[in-house]
Amino acid sequence: MLKLLALDRFTLLLFTMVLLASFVPIYGHAADIFSVVTNIAIAILFFLHGAKLSREAIVQGIMHWRLHGLVFIFTFVFFPALGLLAKPVLVPILGQELYWGFLFMCFLPSTVQSSIAFTSVAKGNVAAAVCSASFSNLIGMFITPVMVSLFIFGHSKHDYDPTSSIIQIALLLLVPFILGQLLRPYVFPLMAKVPSIVKAFDQGTILMVVYSAFSSAVIAGLWHQVGIGTLVALIISCSVLLTIIMLSAFYISRLLGFNREDQISIFFCGSKKTLASGVPMAQILFIGQPLGMIVLPIMIFHQIQLMTCGIIANYLAKQQSDEETLVRSE
Repeated sequence: MLKLLALDRFTLLLFTMVLLASFVPIYGHAADIFSVVTNIAIAILFFLHGAKLSREAIVQGIMHWRLHGLVFIFTFVFFPALGLLAKPVLVPILGQELYWGFLFMCFLPSTVQSSIAFTSVAKGNVAAAVCSASFSNLIGMFITPVMVSLFIFGHSKHDYDPTSSIIQIALLLLVPFILGQLLRPYVFPLMAKVPSIVKAFDQGTILMVVYSAFSSAVIAGLWHQVGIGTLVALIISCSVLLTIIMLSAFYISRLLGFNREDQISIFFCGSKKTLASGVPMAQILFIGQPLGMIVLPIMIFHQIQLMTCGIIANYLAKQQSDEETLVRSE
């Protein structure tokens, strides 16, 4: 079972990376080497993600096209629409660059690993969650750069062409994922023997990316630009956004007649944003921009979604167990 303690441990490690970058940022030639190592780790991570996804899950998941369509709408329509509508409120509070980060977060695909894990804990449709979250990440490699081009750089970079960014993202994330899929028969049995190492590598890669991004941001003066008041406003903004999305996913999936298992999959896959894909994408899409300001919203949103979804997943699991016990007793 996914425990809140485990989530808290990873959350603490993420904040530790931010603190480490704040006091001991990596820079110069060491930063260049660390960046190369981090990119290699990211490529390996997506290779492993590709190897995890079974063909059976793809076939089984494709049958749930209504579910995937709804998750797609939440991820790439509803989230961005809320982010754009919030502009008149958020820009005066957060500032232009931090709002760009908030909007970029709204454009990102769903997270893969935690969406599947939470769906499993809450006893939802795991096969559909695997397919939906993976599909979201794959299509997000193309949709996110286009949205950034249209809605963030549309007014400030009239000659910005997302094509080169899409190619870079595909080479870093998509190609390793496809290779993982092709080599799954050979790689997955080895991964299954050492799940703790795979998980540690997954989380370690994210920690490396966060440390690298925040080191650059601290050197550029991040904490001189973001005060306590702004940080609190950002936390509240992310919390409100997540609440609106979660309530919408819960009620809309129920109104559309999905069963309990599918509702859980929609709830967890449609309400999340990926940190693992988000930071590498930001590094490619926002060259020359204050990267720390861009990735700070997704980092905060990531912590909020993990802690909130952990509580909800465990509650739903307990509720299901209680119902099954009641049925057996009758």
